[in-house]
Amino acid sequence: MVGLAHGYLIAYQGIPPFIVTLTSLFIYRGVALLVTEGYSIPIPSGGILAFLGRGWFLGVPMPVWLAAGALIVGYIMLNHTRSGRYVTGIGSNREGVRRSGVNVRRVTTGVYVWSGIAAAFAGLILTSRLGSGSANQGVMFELDAIAAVVLGSTSLFGGKGTIVGTLFGALAIAMIQNGLILAHVSPYYTQIATGLIIIFAIWFNTWLLGRPIRRG
Repeated sequence: MVGLAHGYLIAYQGIPPFIVTLTSLFIYRGVALLVTEGYSIPIPSGGILAFLGRGWFLGVPMPVWLAAGALIVGYIMLNHTRSGRYVTGIGSNREGVRRSGVNVRRVTTGVYVWSGIAAAFAGLILTSRLGSGSANQGVMFELDAIAAVVLGSTSLFGGKGTIVGTLFGALAIAMIQNGLILAHVSPYYTQIATGLIIIFAIWFNTWLLGRPIRRG
């Protein structure tokens, strides 16, 4: 429902995506704080929800299986379906795709719906792993997500990006953050390192790949 609301505001009302998603971040985080009153809500140790984050299957943690499934589904949808080609085309040339007879608004809304589903599913897994639900979970994860996507060669200008590249970007971010911890570096440097990675990746995309920033 959150993704559907985002898609409607962005695709049908013309509100910039950054504004919609950023304000929603504050709104829903505030709702979470209001509902929980700032406390952590424990979840039962048994059941399907606990199994999603802490269970094992064939000697492999369930989150790994779920991540692999999400990777495969995302790869197939983006590269081997008509909707996936539409998404890539809209990012590259929205007007051209619209003139080809594609309902650009509906496709864009669908992207935000799927994004909302994926975010909700990730929230369930995180809650299961921690054994409780908290309004403070996932704080600053948006920065890690941006860093992983950009580092995985996805263009912020649209029309270019791969699921596999995002996977390697996420692994690179995790390795850097874990490496800093193992090196006994202050955790405060982790955010600094992540920010520098994002800046470098954007610079690489815009200048070395021949996509200069438009100056207004």
